[in-house]
Amino acid sequence: MERAMFLPPSDFGVARLATQSSVVIFSKTTCCMSYSIKTLFNELRVNPVVHELDQDPKGKEMERVLLRHGCKPSVPAVFIGGALIGGANEVMSLHLTNSLIPLLRRAGAL
Repeated sequence: MERAMFLPPSDFGVARLATQSSVVIFSKTTCCMSYSIKTLFNELRVNPVVHELDQDPKGKEMERVLLRHGCKPSVPAVFIGGALIGGANEVMSLHLTNSLIPLLRRAGAL
């Protein structure tokens, strides 16, 4: 279910940011699905690094990079252990099949 993430050097820092913590979420402050995913991780006592694209000067460019690499919609885009997991649907599917917590443990987030 995990997708490999191979980004070109002109990725506006997405690859570097995606690997700066065991769980990284690219989000927008106005996105209700992003809010739901951030809430889920907080309830699981996971402290993700969150990048709010609508508050970042390079946010539009980073959003285009995420779209080009399969994040549709672009947010939330969740990385666990540096790997792109996907958006809200993928995260919730992992959670409902009891696969999310083992993945978070393997990544060192729990």
